[in-house]
Amino acid sequence: MKKLLFLFTALLINALSIGAQTRYTTTNLNLRYGPGINYSIVTVLPKGTTVTIEDNCDCKWVPVSYKGRIGYIRTLYLSRNKIGTNSARTNKKRNYRKSYYTRNVRVRYYTNSYGNRVQSPTYYNSRPAGATALCRDGSYSFSQSHRGTCSHHGGVAQWYR
Repeated sequence: MKKLLFLFTALLINALSIGAQTRYTTTNLNLRYGPGINYSIVTVLPKGTTVTIEDNCDCKWVPVSYKGRIGYIRTLYLSRNKIGTNSARTNKKRNYRKSYYTRNVRVRYYTNSYGNRVQSPTYYNSRPAGATALCRDGSYSFSQSHRGTCSHHGGVAQWYR
């Protein structure tokens, strides 16, 4: 009886995995409670995270499991190819940012909706004083409200409030 149950379980797992495909996140990706941006964020999947989705899914959002948490991610940010960290393009980008960090930091300001002068998101080696969020592109934001923070920098990766 145990052998029969084991065989049935093995066949069921095999049947379920036939339609599954491995994909990789192309950026830090929000895992949400539901299929849409109006749902709250469960956690953030780092760039290059391996996920498994259904083979025939032509969906905008797919359910996935990550570190024991279940939620939905946007298929637009998934790739069939594993994201490499040693590509020439990535290294060029890193070298640019490294030289940008070590040279004079160019600080810009804007006037927010409250009429206050606020520092624009800026790249630093470590978290500067007054930073309220880390943007997904590695810059630090000094925003005084959540709305629109890091909107031109890939969204917020981490809040510091």
